[in-house]
Amino acid sequence: MNNDFPFGEEVDPASPIGVVVGGSVSRGLEVRLHAGAAAEELKVGTFVTVQGQQSRFFGIVTDLDLASADPRFAATAPNASPAIADILSGTSAFAIAKVTPTLALSSMEEAPKPARSLPGHFAKVRRATNDDVQAVFGSEDDRHVFIGSPLDMEDSRVCLDLAELVKRSNGVFGKSGTGKSFLTRILLAGLAQRNVATNLIFDMHSEYGWGARSETGYEVKGLKQIAGARVAVASLDEEDARRRGVSTDFIVQIGYDEIEPEDIAILAPTLNITDLGVQAAYSLVRHFKNNWVSSFLAIDDMQGLAEQLHESQSTLDALRRRLAQFQRFGFLSEGGVQGKGAVATLMDYLDRGIHVVLEFGRYGDNLAAYLLVANLITRRIHDQYRRRTEEALASSGKEPLPLVITIEEAHRFLSPQLANQTIFGTIAREMRKYHVTLLVVDQRPSGIDQEVMSQVGTRIICQLDNDRDVDAVLTGAPGARELKTVLSRLEAQQQALIFGHALPMPVVVRTRNYDQSFYSEFSGDFDDVLTVEAQRKKDKEDLFG
Repeated sequence: MNNDFPFGEEVDPASPIGVVVGGSVSRGLEVRLHAGAAAEELKVGTFVTVQGQQSRFFGIVTDLDLASADPRFAATAPNASPAIADILSGTSAFAIAKVTPTLALSSMEEAPKPARSLPGHFAKVRRATNDDVQAVFGSEDDRHVFIGSPLDMEDSRVCLDLAELVKRSNGVFGKSGTGKSFLTRILLAGLAQRNVATNLIFDMHSEYGWGARSETGYEVKGLKQIAGARVAVASLDEEDARRRGVSTDFIVQIGYDEIEPEDIAILAPTLNITDLGVQAAYSLVRHFKNNWVSSFLAIDDMQGLAEQLHESQSTLDALRRRLAQFQRFGFLSEGGVQGKGAVATLMDYLDRGIHVVLEFGRYGDNLAAYLLVANLITRRIHDQYRRRTEEALASSGKEPLPLVITIEEAHRFLSPQLANQTIFGTIAREMRKYHVTLLVVDQRPSGIDQEVMSQVGTRIICQLDNDRDVDAVLTGAPGARELKTVLSRLEAQQQALIFGHALPMPVVVRTRNYDQSFYSEFSGDFDDVLTVEAQRKKDKEDLFG
């Protein structure tokens, strides 16, 4: 057999791997691989270039196929001797790679542009080089962050344009254990380092602010340990913070009087509240005004209340049983919040360009608590950003710095039933109108409303093993059929398909390591970062005096 490319030997990217033998703009190119460039040496998702007569095209391999020149080959091949097989390989029997060209660069252009034509027959196809990667994805600077390397190109860097990223809502998707949280940390650290936006992170499992333990058992740093005073950590659960031995910048308390019927609507599926129950909440607000929750929970004469409101008593009884769960939430205050409320405190930090991580502590396992707090705070912050943006436009003043709100279990907020009722659906559809966007982190994208998913600007997709999730995450994506094949071949960990507004073309990357080299690179730009030992000492002093 042909030994030009023995197993395990690195392939020279400058050597052609094949030539174009057919294709179309809609289907992509058919590339006949050379005998030496065996199909097993190439992978679905490999970044390649095609050299036409006037332009160089950039694309990725989306499929591989074994073909033959003679239809009788399948019947005769099993009887072929090794010598005959060697002769037929690459002539009568050959491999075809499907390549989707996305960008084209002519000699007169400074940057690649969307490919609207095709290279001719026999155009040579090569693996992309480091120069090709840099020409397409740029280099790290004050708005680009290194996210990973193309397949089999460990020395090359794919960079995301963070300034473009924050203009629309974005998503990190993948089943459990694929590394979604590490990718999210990289993005959030990049936003903090480049100062292109502020972050508000609803940290369901207390893993983004301070150090957490990975699934393989080693300790990973949080944003506070990397960025120091540029990040503030808030908590709903002071006891949990003390038990973990970490300090918080402030404790979040929410008054019962801050809860509105819109917050009840988002809890309806979780607490089994009926549509009639949600409508009854609006009636209760009209009757009790601001303190409607605490007044409703304290009522004795439910029959009399039902008659006054013209509501069913059974509906009110069921609603009170559901809302009684609020009494177990230690972060809810019966008499209202004294002094500055949680939203005002959060806005103070965000206005100073400080990124905020809100840890949920023991309430992170309670989905109702997570939905209630995230929806309540986001709605009020969005109102302030909308008012400030409108005032700035009216007076030609300075508009607010973009805000990225990170939510986990995003399908709980953005399901087809709730997307039109919640603030998160509104933000996703607005894109950057009021300078507030979402970073959704989810393992069940099929649970997210299709209209909302189509508005997600940049998608970072790790392995998904459910066909419905795969179809959902590709909603509205150009070339979704080809990308589905690429997505189905991702490895279980540290690989992702990335496409959307923050980079010029779809690409499969091996994501960069979130380790000591990452900490060193990012911490070097934060002059107020403490060492781990110094930070732990400071934590103890803050906690215990």
